[in-house]
Amino acid sequence: MDDKTRCAWAKKTLDIVYHDSEWAVPLKDEHKLFELLILEGAQAGLSWSTILQRRDAYRELYDGFDPAIVTHYSLQKIDSLLQDARLIRNRLKINASVKNAAAFIQVQKEFGSFSNYLWGYVNNKPIVNHWQHPRQIPNETALSIRLSRDLKKRGFSFVGPTICYAFMQAAGLINDHLTTCFRHSELK
Repeated sequence: MDDKTRCAWAKKTLDIVYHDSEWAVPLKDEHKLFELLILEGAQAGLSWSTILQRRDAYRELYDGFDPAIVTHYSLQKIDSLLQDARLIRNRLKINASVKNAAAFIQVQKEFGSFSNYLWGYVNNKPIVNHWQHPRQIPNETALSIRLSRDLKKRGFSFVGPTICYAFMQAAGLINDHLTTCFRHSELK
């Protein structure tokens, strides 16, 4: 293990790799944003570590997170996903992922890309917070509440304010690395 100071949640190997290379890095790739949105919904009530351990299986079973494919999943495909122990086998979450694919495509049509829509919430510039302790980091904010309400109006599910805040952190709209973490200054 190196001697870098990281955010307190990055303890396990997968968490550390994710923390050091992905978390809070501005993300604009459509497929990766869709993947992250689906995985954040799957994570609801679970730890992010649990999702990271299953992410490769999700990528395989969800056809590389192509929303154009996911939106057309049949009941048979959904049932096969529910039988696969490599996924979080929750019917509501899996049904929501199919519903979210259709809503994602509608947002792409309306805004030119989901990225345009999402990054419009922060005027295309990440919000850089200066938290010193993990307890200072909120679970939701007025911004995540606003995003959540709009996504729900557009037909998305599993996009509550807490999920939206985690999504915004992960997609780099918000830099919530602690000021003591080496990644905070790297991503400023």
